[in-house]
Amino acid sequence: MESVFGLVGKDFAIVVADTSAVHSILVHKTNEDKIMVLDSHKLMGASGETGDRAQFTEYVQKNVALYQFRNGIPLTNAAAANFTRGELATALRKNPYQVNIILAGYDKDVGPSLYFIDYIASLHKVDKAAFGYGSYFALAMMDRHYRRDMTVEEAIELVDKCIMEIRSRLVIAPPNFVIKIVDKDGARDYAWRESIKDAPTA
Repeated sequence: MESVFGLVGKDFAIVVADTSAVHSILVHKTNEDKIMVLDSHKLMGASGETGDRAQFTEYVQKNVALYQFRNGIPLTNAAAANFTRGELATALRKNPYQVNIILAGYDKDVGPSLYFIDYIASLHKVDKAAFGYGSYFALAMMDRHYRRDMTVEEAIELVDKCIMEIRSRLVIAPPNFVIKIVDKDGARDYAWRESIKDAPTA
């Protein structure tokens, strides 16, 4: 019942993910952050098996950092997307990762970009993307309301429409979502949309 989606605006990209950690019919927690900050200007939203998602996104994050450490320059967003696709393709014939990825980033000379990478290692540069059961509703809302020149405020309004649609239309809808943004100022948390909170631990 995961929902991960993203879009590119005028000079930024946004990635949104639900925060539920679910196994079968059990909800283990509702504050799981499924959007990894790869470096100062890259975000990776992932859906899939919990272990595969955590292990693979961390593996990509460390390799992006290693490249920058060795070469003194960061990977471009396109290079990070192709590296990620290559690793998924290599694993596909050995021990495949059940992970779908939305990679967003901002390059100084190119601007914002968004990449759709699925578990069978297909890669597409897109303006909007979504994974999970929530994608049916998020993609429908984005098809209707999305524009390439949206401001941050307009994009967040669209994101909220997508979240409301997912919450009201899915039988088992995730209650909480995290929104992250990347632009010329870097990748960062933008907001959390919470309808329930986990009980504090003793």
